[in-house]
Amino acid sequence: MSNRLFQGIIHQMQPALDRVIGVIDESGLVIACSELSIIGETRVKAKEEMSYTTDIKAVDGYTYHHIGNGATPEFIVFVEGEDKTAEKYSAILAISLSNIKEYYDEKSDKSSFIKNIIMDNILPSDIYAKSKELHFDGNEKRAVLLARFYTRSDVSPFDVIQNMFPDKAKDFVISTGEQDVVIVKGLDADATSGDVEQLAQGICDTIGSEFYCKVGIGIGTIVENIKDLARSYKESQIAIEVGKVFESEREIISYENLGIGRLIYQLPTTLCEMFLTEVFKYGSLETLDRDTLNTIQVFFENNLNVSETSRKLFVHRNTLVYRLEKIRKITGLDLREFDHAITFKVAMMVKKYLTSKPVKF
Repeated sequence: MSNRLFQGIIHQMQPALDRVIGVIDESGLVIACSELSIIGETRVKAKEEMSYTTDIKAVDGYTYHHIGNGATPEFIVFVEGEDKTAEKYSAILAISLSNIKEYYDEKSDKSSFIKNIIMDNILPSDIYAKSKELHFDGNEKRAVLLARFYTRSDVSPFDVIQNMFPDKAKDFVISTGEQDVVIVKGLDADATSGDVEQLAQGICDTIGSEFYCKVGIGIGTIVENIKDLARSYKESQIAIEVGKVFESEREIISYENLGIGRLIYQLPTTLCEMFLTEVFKYGSLETLDRDTLNTIQVFFENNLNVSETSRKLFVHRNTLVYRLEKIRKITGLDLREFDHAITFKVAMMVKKYLTSKPVKF
């Protein structure tokens, strides 16, 4: 990564300096240079000469300067020429690249730090010490979003997401799997969960329109302390998994809005099977045909209102009442009664959950 980092800076600085400039690594290999044909050359003599001094040194028509102040610097800059101007340019270049590399290394360390937190690879007692070491604000408001790509593309999911968050000091993009990318987003003090959902919608829309990829996003609860990022990440995972079962048509699922589906998803399958057996002791859910199930769905969507449901289904009120009575005879549950309707709704969700579970042999 240092090669790309140095090459980008050198490319920008070369017109101002108007000389060949570059960087060699600890083996003497030219890893970045304004003259692209020089990249890959080995300058062993220059490397050996510089190993005996920390001063600026001229070797074979170029002036060399260590990057950084360490006893054994990893990189050395070089500037064409052996005059005072070359010495000045090499000093300026060394200071610039040293500061940029230091910032990049710190940023890289911060990303690794965040990844260790969300993956539970760091002790809670070490989080505060490490955050202080990295000058990391541990009490900033943040949200964790898990983007899961369901279609493959020639472009890396990580690169796609990373390019959407240019503020590298505030936002962190972390790859946690081949198709999973985590966004730890820094928020304003007055940001709400609605703002985070709008952000997630923007991500989905951009990825869908520009890269033709289908993506789902799970959102954890907003946290205000760095140690809670791991919990929020787990919530985003649960949101993705539960949403896949109960809200399969939705792209964005927030943990806060999972409702009873979150509880059902964590129940043992044996307990769920017992519940279904008890609820449908008079008749199986499978005995209800598709039209009947659609009637039930619309009835629930209209808050158990018979008149509104019949209007939406384009049927007479008496026809709907007949259908509901038929359901009562089959299942023993009268959906016009709130308690029975709740029981039936939960039972349908439990059935959907069991159907989503892979069969084990």
